[in-house]
Amino acid sequence: MRSIKLRTSKRILGGHLWVFSNEVASSLKGYEKGELVEVYDKKGGFLGIGYINPESLIAIRLLSRRKVNIDKEFFKRRITEALRYRMLVYPEEKNFRVVFSDSDLLPGLIVDKFGSTLVVQILTAGMDRLRNLIFKALDEVLEPETIVAKNDSSFRAMEGLKQECLIIKGSLDKQPVVNEGGFSFEIDVLGGQKTGYFLDQRENRLAFASLVRGGIGVDLFSYVGAWGIQLASKADRVICVDSSDDAVRLIKRNAELNNLSHKIDALCEDAFEFLNRARDNKKRFDFIVVDPPAFVKSRASLSRAISGYKALNANAMVVLKKGGLMATSSCSYHISTEDFLDIIRYAARVTNRYVRIIEYRSQAKDHPFLVSMPETRYLKCAILQVF
Repeated sequence: MRSIKLRTSKRILGGHLWVFSNEVASSLKGYEKGELVEVYDKKGGFLGIGYINPESLIAIRLLSRRKVNIDKEFFKRRITEALRYRMLVYPEEKNFRVVFSDSDLLPGLIVDKFGSTLVVQILTAGMDRLRNLIFKALDEVLEPETIVAKNDSSFRAMEGLKQECLIIKGSLDKQPVVNEGGFSFEIDVLGGQKTGYFLDQRENRLAFASLVRGGIGVDLFSYVGAWGIQLASKADRVICVDSSDDAVRLIKRNAELNNLSHKIDALCEDAFEFLNRARDNKKRFDFIVVDPPAFVKSRASLSRAISGYKALNANAMVVLKKGGLMATSSCSYHISTEDFLDIIRYAARVTNRYVRIIEYRSQAKDHPFLVSMPETRYLKCAILQVF
């Protein structure tokens, strides 16, 4: 294993796992993408072992602060530690995120468990190079019936990796069904978004649903209907809106599974267009969910993304009745807490509404964040009353 020296090591000593290319003292030329390297400070002190990508801004991602073999047993230990934490926070759960990348000291690896099915996302060249060890370790620790490699993230292109969706073990004769809050959700782990289900909003969905007492509401960017179906159990009617035909089919399927078809309208429509039409027709709702995909993938697009969030939240407030409830989210790391609050303030100002924040929330417990890595805290969710 080759070694590399850093120009500065302050962040690494503080617990961060990323080394940026401008922090490396020597040339990155000649290193293979994904190669394991030992990392040293400028005085020759050992800092850790990581994998390198000479073509990436994040040149090295650390796997260990100790001199250890990065083999199957290493991954089994890390996965077992991650699983032990999930058993602490969700002792009865069968559906949860097993590995959350850097937060579980396995940068570039995501693993979600849906019953007996594991859905794995490998995001970086270093983890891709170690994939066979990872799959073997997951199989031995968790003993799943099915393992799916859901490697279609845009992050892979940034790492120079091809996109792919493969069944590594078992079959998908039947799609997994996720149980949440007493409701069932059939998901599409091969063709759906991310790993097939957004576990990070689980606790936020339950918190918002607990406030609804009847009325008619809207679930924008509904996907499989995880927000909308929870709400329909408390409401008179919920309109679930998504621009994907496949998502709308899943919403209808999940409404049937939960005997709530009579309370769910599933519309295949752009969320912005839906809001414009509702505003023009002077429709007013008792509650609304605004849970869009990430509008911003990099700091360069931050300004444009903030404008999009402002327009979306303002239009949502326009169609709320006085005293109506709103759950609004951003899953973009580059949108800071203060940016997010500014978006809400802007929407309140331009719609001439007052807004109370009932709860300000983040990601679920199986998506913990490291205090040394603010990048691991990405989800912002505000539950509001608009009057």
